[in-house]
Amino acid sequence: MHTRREFNARMLGSLVAFGLVETLWSRDLFADQVKPTIHKWLRELVEMTQDLRGRKLTDLEFQTKMEDLYKRVDLTALCALIKLDEVEKKKLPDSGAANVGIDLGKVEGLPANLGFGKQIFGCGKGRSVVPHGHANMCTGFIVLKGKWHGRHYDRVETLKDHYVIKSTIDREFGPGDLSTISDHKDNVHWFKAVSEAAYIFNVHVIGYDAGIKETSGRLYLDPEGEKLAGGLVKAPKMSSADCHKKYG
Repeated sequence: MHTRREFNARMLGSLVAFGLVETLWSRDLFADQVKPTIHKWLRELVEMTQDLRGRKLTDLEFQTKMEDLYKRVDLTALCALIKLDEVEKKKLPDSGAANVGIDLGKVEGLPANLGFGKQIFGCGKGRSVVPHGHANMCTGFIVLKGKWHGRHYDRVETLKDHYVIKSTIDREFGPGDLSTISDHKDNVHWFKAVSEAAYIFNVHVIGYDAGIKETSGRLYLDPEGEKLAGGLVKAPKMSSADCHKKYG
């Protein structure tokens, strides 16, 4: 049996991992005595991001810390508190993923620039967060509800009209499952919903390394390109429109 304080700490850690604290705050679902704990967890996330940007953490170390943060999630309690059923009432797009932003600006005591972004992706069955990579970005995904076929790849080489990639993860993801990316590990991803509806939460840190000059926007590609030796794939570069047309 956990004490009330231990339960609250665990629950609040989950909320911070999802970046959804202000949603609950605005609904006044937290007792006053619990609010300092919210601040503590939020500061931990902010400080972790600052350490990444300040080069006190490598991107691989940040991935490890992000995974540890996500593993603290109590999904049953979280989904009940944030009323995920209300989010599910919104129509999902016929192609690609719905993208719902989260605002933490109402939480007092945090810096104006948190240093990280956060959003929820939702897809209907057969729809995808289409295959793409990033540069100069660390990010973490965790499944809120539903099932996905998740794939990750390492981007081994960048050439004029294609990337050379290698598969690193190819499996089903269910509620509570997570993954992270950085420039040095699993930096191309693709999630396709296999249940009627599926939701993922994402926290991302853009532009953490001034030495990386490549754009941090989405790098669309076709992972079903020509197979090369050693498990490598020649993945042609794609436009967003073409990628969504084929995979969305």
